[in-house]
Formats: sequence, structure tokens, C-alpha cells
Amino acid sequence: MKIAVLGATGQTGQYLVKQALQQGHTVTAIVRNPAKLRVQHDKLKVVEADIFSASTLKAHFKGQDVIISCLGFPASFLSGVTGYTLSMSAIVSAMQEVRVNKIITMTSWYTEPNSGTQSPYLIRFLLLPMIRSVLTNMYEMELFLKKKHDISWTVVRPPGLTNLPSTAKEFLTHEGFFVPDSDGHPAGSTVGRGDVARFMLSLLSSNAWVKKGVAVTTK
Repeated sequence: MKIAVLGATGQTGQYLVKQALQQGHTVTAIVRNPAKLRVQHDKLKVVEADIFSASTLKAHFKGQDVIISCLGFPASFLSGVTGYTLSMSAIVSAMQEVRVNKIITMTSWYTEPNSGTQSPYLIRFLLLPMIRSVLTNMYEMELFLKKKHDISWTVVRPPGLTNLPSTAKEFLTHEGFFVPDSDGHPAGSTVGRGDVARFMLSLLSSNAWVKKGVAVTTK
């Protein structure tokens, strides 16, 4: 399969690129700084583009089977985060122009403003307020995608990310803003980036979560 990856130099993106190549996919890594991606492979093409410009993205989207976005933007206390919505607007516009209609992207648990009420105390009252500017813009991006009826989108929502490679652990999934345990409380709080990449790539051969947001973690 031909895959265009955005955010390929990020920690999750690098895991995803390596796994995609191991699985035999042809990967176009769309990056801001090609020097940051140290992977070399016959089926890997590294290109530079502006993620906020549809006109520069569309040349690299043409002929792709799917777009996978691992883009991330830091929290801001001084101003609102806008990177998720601005980049997705450009991405979708470029996809529509070159008639690529499948995208898999990642956000986080607790993007919906009231979804963290069952989370542990420290997460609810310390972590979530610290990253609320990021979560808010992620949620705005999710709402934007829901309005795009001609796009087959999937939003993957992991909890806190650890910089660990993929495992063979079973995935726990839930169509919502966190994965609940038997008591309705969040089932865990972290997942390895390698496993997030593994889950996103598993969606290439599945239509289970098309036009849905799926919270994911591992057992």
C-alpha cells in the first residue's frame, strides 16, 4: 500500500515509518526537516513540505492510498493551540483535490471537555488543565473531520505516550474518549508509541473504525 506519513520525524511517526516499511508498504514521509529522519529504505521517499499549505501537500498526496498523520503540537499557556485544525484543513483540502479519501490521524484520550471526570485525581486536576489547550484543538479537529462526509477518516485516541517500541500485547478499544474498565474508570494511563503506530497500521486492513474516533490502549 502507498502511504503518506505526516509527522514522520516525531517519536510516534518514526515508529510508524519503520513498521510500515517492515510490513512492505511504500512510504512517503512528508517532513519539515528531512535531516531529522535517519531511516533509509528502498521503499521510503522523504520530501519536504509545509503542513499548513494544501498547494504544497497535494503534489505528495497524489497517487497515495492513505494519509497517516502523527502530527503533534505543544501546549501553550499564552495563546490557544491551532496547529491541529490548521494542518488538518490543509490536509483535507489537498486530499480532496487529488482524490485521496482515507486518513488515519491521532489525538488523545479526554479531548471532549467533560470526558475526564472519571480519570485519576492527578490527571484530572493537574495534567488535563496543563494540556487543555492541546486537547481543545484536538477536539476541534475531530469535529472538523466529522463534517467531511467525502473523507474516510479514523481518529485514534491513545492515553499518555511512552517512548517504547511495539509489543505483541492485545489492544483494548472503545468508541469514546477513553477506554473504560469494568467499573467505568479509565483502564490504564499510558501506552507505548510503538503500539500506537502498530494499531494505526492495523487499520489499513480494517474498516471497523471508519468515520469514528477510537480510544485505544493495551492490556
